[in-house]
Amino acid sequence: NVISTMERRLQKELAALQKDPPVGVHIDADDIGKNLTEWNVNLDGAPGSLYEGEKYVLLFKFGNKYPFDSPQVMFTGSSIPVHPHVYSNGHICLSILTEDWSPALSVQAVCLSIVSMLSSCKEKKRPPDNMFYVKTCSKNPKKTKWWYHDDAV
Repeated sequence: NVISTMERRLQKELAALQKDPPVGVHIDADDIGKNLTEWNVNLDGAPGSLYEGEKYVLLFKFGNKYPFDSPQVMFTGSSIPVHPHVYSNGHICLSILTEDWSPALSVQAVCLSIVSMLSSCKEKKRPPDNMFYVKTCSKNPKKTKWWYHDDAV
């Protein structure tokens, strides 16, 4: 049984996340143990941010080209943060999830970027094209050709 590059990399990342998770990031390794290609990562809104005290779940789906191809990452469950770069269906408009992905990035780096994106937000609101996007988008956020409205948010 040959372990693929993807599996080896995911096992390493999982071990690192369990040993030294970023603040506000929690992972249930038993849950992930069943399916290495799909992770639910729990995320707490950062203290002092508009999202303080809120709890979210990020769904990571890894394809067999990971880490050379970015994972699908989206918010899932009943609580989707209201943010100018987060659609009400959980899709996240963040360049490192698509064209700025690099194999040097990890689940941990993605979680930190998302926490940072939420923490720097000044006003809770949906993206301007939320209704249209949610009606017309693919189920896979990676199939979206993102048009970044505002890099400053």
